Amino acid sequence: MKPFTAPAARVLGWVWLAVVALLMVDLALKGSDRSALVAAAVLLITAGGAYVLWLRPRIVPTEQGVRVVNPLRDTFVPWSAFTWADVTDVLRVHAGERVVRSWSLRETKRAKVRDNLRRAGDRFALDDDADPRDLRPVDLAARRLREEAERRKARSEAAGGAAGDASAGSGAAMAAEPTTVWAPDAVAALAIPIFLLVMVLLLG
Repeated sequence: MKPFTAPAARVLGWVWLAVVALLMVDLALKGSDRSALVAAAVLLITAGGAYVLWLRPRIVPTEQGVRVVNPLRDTFVPWSAFTWADVTDVLRVHAGERVVRSWSLRETKRAKVRDNLRRAGDRFALDDDADPRDLRPVDLAARRLREEAERRKARSEAAGGAAGDASAGSGAAMAAEPTTVWAPDAVAALAIPIFLLVMVLLLG
């Protein structure tokens, strides 16, 4: 499965990075004083913000599970721990009692959000038999994650039965819990230009 992203946000992010690149070239050609260095550092901060907020967030299904990539942190939910995916104001991945919210996949219509919030938790209210062409993109993403989780679990159960219950149980226990980590690339994208700006202000 391909990653699920927000196309509009990604287009906006790439457009802004192109604008930043042009402005940086202009500063390099015309400016060499302290104000130009400050402006360049500020532009780099906005470029880091565009990467973190618009380009980086996505949901990535993998062989082992689904990775929810948010601005500063990544959460990996193994298929063995995946219990549900639904949509309220954002797409949510459930792992038992834990709920991981996606930054990038959002419901934009207020009426739809209110309807989703009313029926949150009612799995039978979802129409998984609907034509995919009639579904909104975020609902379609949640539906595909549910379908993929069912396929993966069925495949895992079949493989576990062939290999033996003991080895299957130990393997499932090893990958049963979701994990959340800070994203080094996101932290660096913001911290490095902020550090440069501080150094320019202090040394200028």
